[in-house]
Amino acid sequence: MATEPTGAAEIPRDLTDLDFSAWPNFSRAELACRGSGECRMDPGFMGRLQNLRVAFGKPLRVTSGYRSPAHNAAVSGTGEAGPHTTGRAVDIAIGGPDVWRLVQLAQDWGFTGIGLRQAGPMEGRYVHLDDLPPSGAHPRPRVWTY
Repeated sequence: MATEPTGAAEIPRDLTDLDFSAWPNFSRAELACRGSGECRMDPGFMGRLQNLRVAFGKPLRVTSGYRSPAHNAAVSGTGEAGPHTTGRAVDIAIGGPDVWRLVQLAQDWGFTGIGLRQAGPMEGRYVHLDDLPPSGAHPRPRVWTY
């Protein structure tokens, strides 16, 4: 399986050959790019997400996982280099009282980027989670609203 250097560890380019049994609450299909079908999620991020799911004790419905640079540019203002293109970000469909608890647990489990969209119809509400490192433009941890 081909890998891309990331500085800290080698990340598989595609999860096709990985054993998803380590992340029993998630599937390749729900994490794959809606544009290209690729699934280049970071295994360390997936472990963190699985731990969060266990601590939360309820299903987490992923509405967006990996995005190819081209697909991300088509659907996000972050262009071809947004957090989802790293394989270290997801959007979780969630609203109501569970949001506060999810945000608290996400901080406990080391998620460094938390974006909240909680206005409008319930079906459009979500929480973005990522574990990206700090950069000059984006100190971490960071919480924002959409």
